[in-house]
Amino acid sequence: MEKEEWIKLSLPCKSGNEMKWIEEAYRDDWFVPLGPNVDEFEKRLQTFLGTDRPVVALSAGTAAIHLGLVMLGVGKGDEVICQSMTFSASANPICYQGAQPVFVDSEPTTYNMSPDLLVEAIESRMKETGRKPKAIVIVDLYGMPAQLERIREIADHYEIPLLEDSAEAMGSEYKGRKCGLWGDYGILSFNGNKMITTSGGGALICPDKEAAARVKFLATQARENRPYYYHEVIGYNYRLSNISAGIGCGQMETIDQRIGRRREIHGLYESALSGKCGIEVQNNPSADYNSNFWLTTIRLDRTCRMTPDELRIKLAEQKIETRLLWRPMHMQPVFANAPYYGSNVGEDLFDRGLCLPSGSSLRDDQIERVINEIRKLI
Repeated sequence: MEKEEWIKLSLPCKSGNEMKWIEEAYRDDWFVPLGPNVDEFEKRLQTFLGTDRPVVALSAGTAAIHLGLVMLGVGKGDEVICQSMTFSASANPICYQGAQPVFVDSEPTTYNMSPDLLVEAIESRMKETGRKPKAIVIVDLYGMPAQLERIREIADHYEIPLLEDSAEAMGSEYKGRKCGLWGDYGILSFNGNKMITTSGGGALICPDKEAAARVKFLATQARENRPYYYHEVIGYNYRLSNISAGIGCGQMETIDQRIGRRREIHGLYESALSGKCGIEVQNNPSADYNSNFWLTTIRLDRTCRMTPDELRIKLAEQKIETRLLWRPMHMQPVFANAPYYGSNVGEDLFDRGLCLPSGSSLRDDQIERVINEIRKLI
């Protein structure tokens, strides 16, 4: 009997044209940190986003968040409001700058920052410290847009800049506008499990050409324009390599198909599992939302015969990889002393939630196998 193959959570998917870009770079001696592939990749990202805002390709999504905070003037002693329900890379760069994260809980429909609690956090910090938080970091978790219009309005009302972490939301839209374009700065990630990959990489969406030029300067060690190495500010080695950008150019050729396939996979899960045996499949809350469904997530209610972690273990025994939802940042030991504003929505999501295999290369029969195993177990 043929052994069952592993069904992974979100493997990279090849377009078939990546090697063409790599071979051209090799042929033309562009085996260097920067080159024409980087320029082309940035243009393709800008076109895909449908914006005239410049996009700067960087070595990681984390590097993009870090430089976004640098550009917003975040420094030692500042406070930055950050969504608690997220991956640690959303919060760590705040600490790189010597600033203090202030965590805000989610609302249960999008899993993203609660606008009401955001207002509470801003008012509370202003009363306690006598000054406004320096920035807000909002996340579009698992591809689902946050309540971006309202959060943008709150940020504008208090005159606090907004950084939108769209690492998981490439191609997602809110009210017809792509995620990553709602903040003063927006970030994308091209890690191996994302919508496209450059074998690791990210991008910072900037407000204008002047800001993009400054980001590029900082990302290439902040070397001043002199005939010798001269530095007036601290810089970083954060630019994407020409080879990696070539992979990205090849990946961009099939980006629409990848997003379409993730949405198809989500539709299969939603129709087969939602409302069955205490399972709730997260869906677009309204017509304003158009998630890429980077990962389809489910929540198990208290009537289910097993916890999400027990289900994860049983599925792994059947060679099906799943993942618990992010453990909120305010529950992490490293951030134990950070201020937190919430009603434990994130904690409940962590306790009840599970991410299902959603990679663009997964076949319908593989998704059916996942569905059948979940039904059998629950």
